[in-house]
Amino acid sequence: MDREQEDMQFLGFFGILKESMKIIFTWKRIFSQITLALILPLSFIFLAHFQISQLLFIKILNNESELEYTRKGSPTYSKLSDTISSERAAFWLFKAFYFTFLLILSLLSTSAVVYTIASIYTAKDITFKKVMSVVPRVWKRLMVTFLWSFAVVLLYNFVSATLFYFWARYYGFYKIGIAIFIALVILYVIGFVYISVVWHLASVISVLEDMYGIKAMIKSRKLIKGKMFSAVALFLMITTFFVGVEFLFENLVVLNMGRRNMGISIPIGILCLFLVCTVFLFGLVVQTVIYFVCKSYHHENIDKSSLADHLEVYRGEYVPLKGKDIQLGDVHV
Repeated sequence: MDREQEDMQFLGFFGILKESMKIIFTWKRIFSQITLALILPLSFIFLAHFQISQLLFIKILNNESELEYTRKGSPTYSKLSDTISSERAAFWLFKAFYFTFLLILSLLSTSAVVYTIASIYTAKDITFKKVMSVVPRVWKRLMVTFLWSFAVVLLYNFVSATLFYFWARYYGFYKIGIAIFIALVILYVIGFVYISVVWHLASVISVLEDMYGIKAMIKSRKLIKGKMFSAVALFLMITTFFVGVEFLFENLVVLNMGRRNMGISIPIGILCLFLVCTVFLFGLVVQTVIYFVCKSYHHENIDKSSLADHLEVYRGEYVPLKGKDIQLGDVHV
């Protein structure tokens, strides 16, 4: 990242895209190592989840269908009922394991990419071994931020569900009720996207500054002002890519398993895995670049030497950047 910090404030949607791609291609070796170690397993779990969920769900549906045509109280009925209960338990247990591993690998990947880009920004010597030694000590801070974000999303969904409940009870799909429903859906999507963008930036703050959790989210909310359009546009673009790959994988791989055209499904599955890895990596790089762009936009100078010092491992513990090293006053351009 050889661009001066003062110049980064002028980067918009396309500028951030170009800067992110430049970073990845310039430092492709370290990012390839991070991808193979963390992002590839993350992507594999992400895609395999659809396939395994489909298989488990189909088994449950088949047994439930057979149960409808079985006489109640018979040994076969009892056996099928027990089997369905076991399969449902296995289904939800798998979901729990999936989300746990997905979360852990996501946080580890975020830690690795943010730390790497910060090291590149400070022209600090960076190796894959050093990244992997720091990452386990950083991701706990990200976990706290994620839990706060999750709590905010839960509260937001609860309030939204309450509003939709009152809409359904007092209006419904009659005349003005349709307009109210459309307005509520639009407001819900806008709010959800805003929370997501704030959370992603808060994740970077949690790694590079001395705050995490709700404090990081408050700081993120202030920092994103002025660059909201670019951040939201990039978030929607990356989300669209994810949804597109997921749609491709489910329709051409998951739903085709067991059929004769396996020769097509396997190459497409490999292609989807590659695309998910690429989007995951690109998304993490983009959100880190947005952080530096926002800092520059608000004239919050980051002293490179101080940032480099705090990225070092001190007595075996990760030392986050203190507020005084980040907030050095206004930079007059």
